[in-house]
Amino acid sequence: MVRPQPPALAVGGTLRRPDQHLARVWVFGLVALSLMGTLLGRLGQVQVGDHEDYARAATTVNTRTVVEAAVRGRILDRHGTPLVDNTTETVVTVSRKVLADAPDGGHALVARVAAALHLPVAQLWGRTQLCGTPGAPAAPVCWGGSAYVPVPLVTGADPRLALGLLERPDLFPGVAVVALPVRDYPAVASVNAAHVLGYLGRSDAEEVARSGGLVGDLDLVGRAGLEEQYDAQLRGVPGRETVAVDPRGVATSVVSSTPAVPGSDLVTNLDARVQAGAERALRDAAAAAHRRGLAADSGAAVVLDVRTGAVVAAASYPAYDPRVWTGGISTRDLAGLTDAAAGTPLVSRVTAGAYPPASTFKVVSLPAAVAAGNSLRGTYDCSSSYTIGTRRFANFESRAYGPISLRKGIVVSCDTIFYDFAYRSWLAQGGLSARTDAADPFVAAATGFGLGSRTGVDLPDEQAGRIPDRAWKLRTWEATRADTCARARSGYPEVATKDPGRAAYLEQLAVENCRTGFQFRAGDAANFAIGQGDTTVTPLQMARVYAAIANGGTLVTPRVAAGFEAPGGRLQPLPAPLTSRVQLPAGTLAFLHDALQGVVEEGTAKEAFRGFPLRQWPVAGKTGTAEVFGAQDTSWFVSYAPANRPRYAVAVVVAQGGTGATTAAPAAREIHDVLRTLPSP
Repeated sequence: MVRPQPPALAVGGTLRRPDQHLARVWVFGLVALSLMGTLLGRLGQVQVGDHEDYARAATTVNTRTVVEAAVRGRILDRHGTPLVDNTTETVVTVSRKVLADAPDGGHALVARVAAALHLPVAQLWGRTQLCGTPGAPAAPVCWGGSAYVPVPLVTGADPRLALGLLERPDLFPGVAVVALPVRDYPAVASVNAAHVLGYLGRSDAEEVARSGGLVGDLDLVGRAGLEEQYDAQLRGVPGRETVAVDPRGVATSVVSSTPAVPGSDLVTNLDARVQAGAERALRDAAAAAHRRGLAADSGAAVVLDVRTGAVVAAASYPAYDPRVWTGGISTRDLAGLTDAAAGTPLVSRVTAGAYPPASTFKVVSLPAAVAAGNSLRGTYDCSSSYTIGTRRFANFESRAYGPISLRKGIVVSCDTIFYDFAYRSWLAQGGLSARTDAADPFVAAATGFGLGSRTGVDLPDEQAGRIPDRAWKLRTWEATRADTCARARSGYPEVATKDPGRAAYLEQLAVENCRTGFQFRAGDAANFAIGQGDTTVTPLQMARVYAAIANGGTLVTPRVAAGFEAPGGRLQPLPAPLTSRVQLPAGTLAFLHDALQGVVEEGTAKEAFRGFPLRQWPVAGKTGTAEVFGAQDTSWFVSYAPANRPRYAVAVVVAQGGTGATTAAPAAREIHDVLRTLPSP
């Protein structure tokens, strides 16, 4: 029997049998299974093998890191009295997620917070908007900080009203009240010290870039004084918090957190009692000068430990309230601090005030005169004036005494003796033909005492002062010759309308300097010897000079900071600063010790110290009265005590304060009145 064959299938015009169709189905199935296997294998690789890479990518896209500033270290005086501390201010914040989830963007919530705190709603609403975004109000109303932290609606809120918000979470969802640290000045009622302590300001782009992640774009950094000098140690190490961010850019949760490390406390060499006394003495001196019709518009007082260079006090006048910087300074307040009419109170006269030292400079000129061949035991003519060429140099601070000893020349501050020393030395060097300062004993003595250079004190923006030697004269002439010669031709018509005599003098000076302004003339040498002419110094420099005389010739480096204390730790002292020796002719130091004590006991400072217990606290010092063209005289007194066992050098200067004996010396007496009551070390 023959089995019937299945009918043939017509596919595409070709007859195919059923078994051929079944084979094709199996082929398609195998291909589909292969593709499915490949897909499942790849999925497994992604979920298992590549999990960490994809998780890292997801984290990069969906998280942000927020930097939290550390609590800043305090600044203490040598006894642990806080001069700069931290206090807290109340800040009311609201969750960005709560605002974003609200139908009205959170406006109603912010309005309720404003009403509860009795503040304008527009002010609070402005804080919810990032500075620079469309429609945001101008700074400081807008928020210039991170978009991934709660919105700080109010800074410095009334704590009682703010805490009341937490009692009604139904009305104030997402609202929190936190206490943030801010700078405080607990001793400001008695100790200002604003110029030494410094202040904080917002970081700039350059500081952020070079900090290696330690400074954020809105962090506060030191801007002056110790706050700037030791910013890194005071600032500590910031904390970091990584937050998850949803597609709206709103932080939804905390992924990880590293706490901040507080900054170290800075222990200084300042003594709060002495600092307060120095500030008070400056104010008293200025007030007394004002009563005598003098401008007395600026000044400084410095106290150094002559043995170590420790800065025990550093007062600048005029001062300002350091609290003006807390929370950000207003444009109006900043303008007041930099206003010349107000005395530019932001400038520290201790390190940035450059004044002609006048007769206080004679302690530098005397060793120079001895090095030039003049005897300490000689007799010299103290005449009423000294003539060099056609110019007459007056004996400014004292009358004519005739032939006197060199000791008495210091005691009564005779200028003409020093004019003669300088003129004869200038001639011996070759007069106008001398081209270098190599053989000038007066220049050598000044630079040997560190003048014309920064002291190296641990405060920013220190000025070097000026030693107007031959090299300086040449540099200055080359730099200013074009302008000087132009003035020689045009004169000073703008000055002539108010002061014809001054205009004529300035024009004559311009004509002379246009031709030969590079020359170191005999008159330059004479002025240099008594600390006049173009010579300028800072009060800190002069305190250092007298400290070197007091301690036997060691030039110390002034230091404000003593060391650091970590929270709960011990004081880690800073390394001792560098010192050097001043090379002085034999017998000069002993001579100056005796002569400077004579200034106080019987000379130009006698009246200022009348009634002072000099037997208990002997003071050695020198007055100075500097003539300043177009202004009133600058008053100086630089001293050290106790003269028999020196511990402290004190420098006081008052610009436009009159004579050294009447203004600066009484201020120094006030400071010595405090120093003599301190316990012995």
